[in-house]
Amino acid sequence: MYYLNLIEAYRNIIAIADEDLVGKVFLEGDLQLDVKESFYKGELMNEEEILTFCKNWIREDATFNIVGPRAISLLKEAGFIDESSIKNLAGIPYSMILI
Repeated sequence: MYYLNLIEAYRNIIAIADEDLVGKVFLEGDLQLDVKESFYKGELMNEEEILTFCKNWIREDATFNIVGPRAISLLKEAGFIDESSIKNLAGIPYSMILI
């Protein structure tokens, strides 16, 4: 399962994270990846729901923040993100894409 949070702003933000990573902080040297509940913990969704939501929002003016190996793999396999947009911090893959 995944958390998806839609943050409505001038440029909408869609935050998606593996359920088990929300609320955790990952450190690597001086860098930090903070998967804050206040940002990522929205609606709990399965793979089909995540893909349907993304298909509906991919044409909008939005920023996607994606964290976690399962979420990254799901959206990469579905063609929403490519390898060049994926970064890693403390072994946790993440991606930020602007649509």
